[in-house]
Amino acid sequence: MNILLWHVHGSWTTAFVQGPHTYLLPVTPDRGPDGLGRACTFSWPASVREVGPEELRDTPVDLVLLQRPHELDLAERLLGGRRPGRDVPALYLEHNAPDGDVPDTRHPCADRADLTVVHVTHFNRLFWDCGTTRTAVVEHGIVDPGHRYTGRLARAAVVVDEPVRRARYTGTDLLPALAEAVPLDVFGTRTEDLAAHLGLPPERCRTADLPQSELHTAMAERRMYLHPVRWTSLGLSLLEAMHLGLPVLALATTEAVEAVPPGAGTLSTRPDVLARVARRYLHEPEAAAEAGARARQAALERYGLKRFLADWERLITEVRS
Repeated sequence: MNILLWHVHGSWTTAFVQGPHTYLLPVTPDRGPDGLGRACTFSWPASVREVGPEELRDTPVDLVLLQRPHELDLAERLLGGRRPGRDVPALYLEHNAPDGDVPDTRHPCADRADLTVVHVTHFNRLFWDCGTTRTAVVEHGIVDPGHRYTGRLARAAVVVDEPVRRARYTGTDLLPALAEAVPLDVFGTRTEDLAAHLGLPPERCRTADLPQSELHTAMAERRMYLHPVRWTSLGLSLLEAMHLGLPVLALATTEAVEAVPPGAGTLSTRPDVLARVARRYLHEPEAAAEAGARARQAALERYGLKRFLADWERLITEVRS
């Protein structure tokens, strides 16, 4: 099939385009948000094809995968008046946990008979108010990076984009206390001034923005993975860390309580508990490696690519029948 989708979430799309279809990604000269095209820092197969907006009017499209509210009108315009959900089968993929008046947040696609809203976690489906719109859950899948863990660096890896702007959502305010227990290496976009913003010595909070291929290697060298997120959807970096074989220290919030089983690390709503376990992993590298091995096994069983693609195939078949 020809599946039209926009390049919105590079990590998620990397897993999705491993399927058996042709994936049409709009591209514009400026490669802006509505025309980013193929990824530069992720490995995507040749079945991911860039298409100019002017091409789409006459291009056969078997399914539209929407990810942002304005894409409903955008897709109709680019497809020459073909309406997603009516003239072309469509699914709306919701990446995020609800924001605003939780738990009464209404989804932009609430009360629509022509769409299915697909959530990436059961927590998200529970908290979004989609009204009468049909909903489904397809949990994340990961292209397995392999068991690379060495833990040779007595530091914790943290992966977060824009930690200053996102602040309490991503638990940025918790990092100073946690950095007293374990030095941090924070990876992601717009992290360069984080140590100064938090008032931390540079050695206790180093930062870098790396492409995924380098990021996985860097993460695997750290003793543990720290996920101090209060409120967001299930971070793919958490699942990638588990695949790599890192033990996980995470706040017991949103879907993390489902994703991280006992023995794969520690979940708690108390940052002091996470700090205590971090100190233990610093002094007991064997315990960290054992927990990381259990984390990897759990991630492979629940968030493997084969299961992810099979779930999507079933859902695509349903919506097109």
